[in-house]
Parts: sequence; C-alpha cells; structure tokens
Amino acid sequence: MKTIIFIGSNKSGSSREAIKAAERLGFFTILLTDRELLFKNRPDFPDVHQLVFVELTNYNLLKENIKAIQSQGKRIEAILSFIDPYVHVAAQLSKEFELTAVPPEPLAKMEDKLLTRELLKDLPVSPYFARIVKDDSLEDFIDRQKESFPLIVKTPVSSGSKDVLFVKDEEELVLSINNLFKKGSNEVLLEEYLDGPQYLIEACVYNGEVHIIAVLEQEISFLERFIITGYSLLGEMDKAFYNDIYKTVCLILERFEMENGSCHLEMRLINNEWKLIEINPRISGGAMNRIIELAYGINLVEETIKIFLGQEPNFEKKYSRFVYAQYLTSHSTGKLIKVTGKNRSSRLPGVEEVFIKPKKGKILHPPLSMGDRYGYVLASSDNKEEAMSIAKDAAKEIRFYIEPV
Repeated sequence: MKTIIFIGSNKSGSSREAIKAAERLGFFTILLTDRELLFKNRPDFPDVHQLVFVELTNYNLLKENIKAIQSQGKRIEAILSFIDPYVHVAAQLSKEFELTAVPPEPLAKMEDKLLTRELLKDLPVSPYFARIVKDDSLEDFIDRQKESFPLIVKTPVSSGSKDVLFVKDEEELVLSINNLFKKGSNEVLLEEYLDGPQYLIEACVYNGEVHIIAVLEQEISFLERFIITGYSLLGEMDKAFYNDIYKTVCLILERFEMENGSCHLEMRLINNEWKLIEINPRISGGAMNRIIELAYGINLVEETIKIFLGQEPNFEKKYSRFVYAQYLTSHSTGKLIKVTGKNRSSRLPGVEEVFIKPKKGKILHPPLSMGDRYGYVLASSDNKEEAMSIAKDAAKEIRFYIEPV
C-alpha cells in the first residue's frame, strides 16, 4: 500500500490541503500528531486514513513509529511536513529511510532565523542584525544598539509572528529581550526595522531550477503584533519588477544550496532594493494554497508532494487573475456566541470562498500571532483593486458575537 506520512497538521489551511492532495493522488495517508483534539474530532478528518499520537519533538519516537508503520506492510513513499518546525525533521527522516529527493540541510537553515542571517549576511538583501545569548551582558549589548532604533526582536525559531516584537527605544528593548528569555529562549535575534511595501513570494526548486509560483502584496496591521490581514496576489506584474524578484530569490536560494523543495520568502522593497524579512521551507499556511489555485489553477501543495516524490511538478498556469484574501480578526476578548453574515458574504459577486475557523464557545482575542486570525474571505477579479474591494466589502458582512469573560 503506497503511503505518505505527514508530521503535524492544522485542521485547515495548506498543511491540511496537502493531506487531501495526497489522498487525491491515490496514497494511503498517515498523520503523526501530538494534538489530542484531532482524535476527539476524528470524523472531521476523513482524508487522514490513519492517525497516530506521538510526541513530535522526540525524533527517536518518530523513527520507532515509522518502523512500526513499515512493519504493517505499508510502503512509505514520502515523509512530509508543512508545519514549522517539522519540515526539516520530516526531510531528515526521509533521508534516513532513503525516501526523498529533498535534502534536509537547506530546510534546517531556513527554519532557524539566525542561521539564515549568518548565511546571507554579506548579501545586499540582508538588513542589520545582532544576536544576544542569555549569559551575555545585556547592558553592553543595549549600548551597542543606540543608533539602530526602531528594531524587531524575535526568537531564532519563531513562526507565524509569534514572539516577534517591535521596539522603539532602550526601555522597550530591555523588556522585550528579558521577556523572551523568561519564555525559555536562550538567544534572541535583533533585526533592523524596515519600512516599505512587503511582498510574499512562493517559490519552488526542481533539479536546481527556481520557479516563482506567485507574488503577493501583503497588508500588515499592527495591533499588539505585526499581523498580515490581507494578501493581494498579483495576477500580472511589470516585467522588470518580476525579473528583479527572480534574481533576488535565485541569489538567496543559491546560498542555501537548494536543489529541490519549496519555500516562501517575505521581502520588503526599500529604496528600490529588496531586503529579506524571512524565509521558510514550505508553502505559506492559511489560505495560500487556495489563493494560488484560484489565481492560476495550480495546486501548489500537490506539486510540492511530487517534488518530494522525485517526480516533475507542473507549474503551468491554466489561467491568470487577481485574488485578494481578507483575513478576519477579533478586536476584543471573549467567548464566541455566534457568527453571522457568512451566507450574505458568500453570495456577493466575485466572492470565491468564505471560511470561518472558530466554533461556538471558542475564546477569541486580539491577534498575537497569525494563528489568531479567525477566518478569511477570498475574492477574484481581472482587476487588482476590484478583487480587494470585493473581499473587504464581503468581510464587513461577517460579525463575531462575543460574550466577555
């Protein structure tokens, strides 16, 4: 029985759609997870043929479970993850079991933001950064940053905007560093704050050839954290603009020595020069796979699976249109009583999909990470501004009724 093992998955979004894609491709799907909630809601996961509870941070336990799966007579074709920080772990396991054409080393470097900065530090895409270890003198370190404000403070393994803090002065810097140390981090990364339009680039590499799948302009809201609340997929791009992005992405991926795999990069355009905010060795989560599918007819998680299977992916666009994703967040904290407006929103012309994540009784709060976005509206059009307008108008129809707690 041809089998693909997935390490970790969210209930929805790109990681879940990857499992559905594997099932569609004819594979027996097995999900290794440490989330008990998935077992309680087992009927919600018909595309997961076998669910295995295991501590995902225990590499040896993962190996033992995979060997047990092999002993069941299942022929494992790939071990994959679309969840941080298990992308490189899955690739490492694949290497041990001699399964994949995607080596784990570039993926591990991408998952560690400090390794990424060190690797790229002499390239023009790299902004100013500094590192402090828990035992270093905080006073001396702060003194060296006096001319660098404002700054971004983060942990080297942060994801989804978790533990990413904006600081304006020395007092905020001290508080932020100490806060991250108290949360268990042994080192903290500082980066120059870059103010300019931000873009997300979805890219794949197959046999050393870089493919830019999609470029999206991001709308960023600053509440307590920087949260991306809007994505505008650029169905058409100025040729010089695209070529500049392509050259920059190739320069970065060459440093990682990436021959096969997928990744997404977040970059800002500062004085006509691209600066890398971060890079992750997987498709972006949330609605990204659906956005690309609506824009181009490409199911990116399916094509990524093919790369890991050693098969040639197909990135040919079936059509091209602008797509805008408007994410939904809560401005207050409380228990969700009900959600209204989904049907009205769905019926508006140009709206492709409306997704509401939380169920009744869920505690909602203002976003502290990307995981605190509670749904989205996807809209498409032949015009960029129209796609954005449709999505935003449709999102206004949706209301979360919250009971304070």
